[in-house]
Amino acid sequence: MTSLLVLDVVGLTPRLLAHMPRLQAVAQGGFRAELGTVLPAVTCSAQSTFLTGELPAGHGVVGNGWYFRDLGEVLLWRQHNALVGGEKVWQAARRERPGLTVANVCWWYAMGADVDWTVTPRPIYRADGRKDPDCYTDPPELHDELTTALGTFPLFTYWGPGAGIASSAWICRATQQVMTTHNPDLTLSYIPHLDYDLQRYGPSDPRSAAAAAELDTVLAPLLDAAAARGTTVVALSEYGITDVSRPVDVNRALRAEGFLRVHTQDGMEYLDPWTSRAFAVADHQVAHVYVADPADVPAVAKLCASIRGVGEVLDDEGKRAHGLDHARSGELVLLAERDAWFTYYYWLDDDRAPDFAHLVEIHRKPGYDPAELFFDPADPAAAKRRAGVALLRKKLGMRYLMSVVGLDAGARAVRGSHGLLPDGTADAPVLLCSDPSAARDRFEATDVKDLILRLLRG
Repeated sequence: MTSLLVLDVVGLTPRLLAHMPRLQAVAQGGFRAELGTVLPAVTCSAQSTFLTGELPAGHGVVGNGWYFRDLGEVLLWRQHNALVGGEKVWQAARRERPGLTVANVCWWYAMGADVDWTVTPRPIYRADGRKDPDCYTDPPELHDELTTALGTFPLFTYWGPGAGIASSAWICRATQQVMTTHNPDLTLSYIPHLDYDLQRYGPSDPRSAAAAAELDTVLAPLLDAAAARGTTVVALSEYGITDVSRPVDVNRALRAEGFLRVHTQDGMEYLDPWTSRAFAVADHQVAHVYVADPADVPAVAKLCASIRGVGEVLDDEGKRAHGLDHARSGELVLLAERDAWFTYYYWLDDDRAPDFAHLVEIHRKPGYDPAELFFDPADPAAAKRRAGVALLRKKLGMRYLMSVVGLDAGARAVRGSHGLLPDGTADAPVLLCSDPSAARDRFEATDVKDLILRLLRG
């Protein structure tokens, strides 16, 4: 029976593929196609569409996070598969092939999914506040199988100032190990490396081309192993990263006009979603604006439209047009201008920022923060010294804060972002497939589920 490997090479575009001859070779006996994406063009929304064939209005994943109205909290990067509505591709496949086996290696919303093997990054959150690298697996014994063979998952190269090739190399080796040892019918593997330097430097920078070439070398053994097994390969991407130069502080504008409120503890300001009339959850080049009173929506929309860097304000009609009309969405959705992106910043004085603002802290920040990819650009040497002291404290078993992230200086350093629908093909997603039977010139993101099902049928 046909086996299939689906590689989510995040950020892959025709511009980068030109530096990846080994990955290009996947399409030599098969095909290459343009690939549409969704709004917002971000990881969790795009992956959920690939796997369900539905837009965010259907599966409910309206971004990498959102305001959970029933909890009164902004939460990003949750991991429970139950957050994704709709029928998953493996559920559809099992109706035709009962007993079909599935491995998920680091695609998002992996935990609790009804697949056979799961691997996903998951730190050890110790009771004293320390955070150690590790991963979650199901079945549990897969954890020791992988870490014995490959070492501990290199969490601090998966995100943060140290993000680099080591995490993608580990994921590729883990994918190969699972395929070799367990022989799944469908293997999903998420390869994040192109997310890093493209956001740091932008796709036009030579360092981004070098990152693509580096990843191509790391992918080669996995692609060779798939070919040796007779496994069909699909390589695709969720979005393309484009050059940006302007951070846009929507929450500061909302605060200045009295819509956003904070509460203060120990001199630090925290977003107060319970009493705010309006606030934004920033997610790259898209921001959901949550407005407590419907009567305030017109005024908030007018204010947001006046902010430099905001390209479009989607109301209910606009959300419907883009498949974003879901209860989890904000009352308004903002789209950035092409060279801009949205910060989550809401404080007006950096001395009043919460301590987590200086940390790599993806779960506590009420929005996405690409400044976490840098040692504080205002003084990188000092940030690295602080990191060294923190690592020493960690080795001694002491509590520590890895206070290395810059605030406004960090935001100004960001040179690549995504989230908008592409306006050309060079920096748009692409799809490669080693099987020519399903070839066509273009697929929409909603078509990927059906493509997978067709390939599994052989």
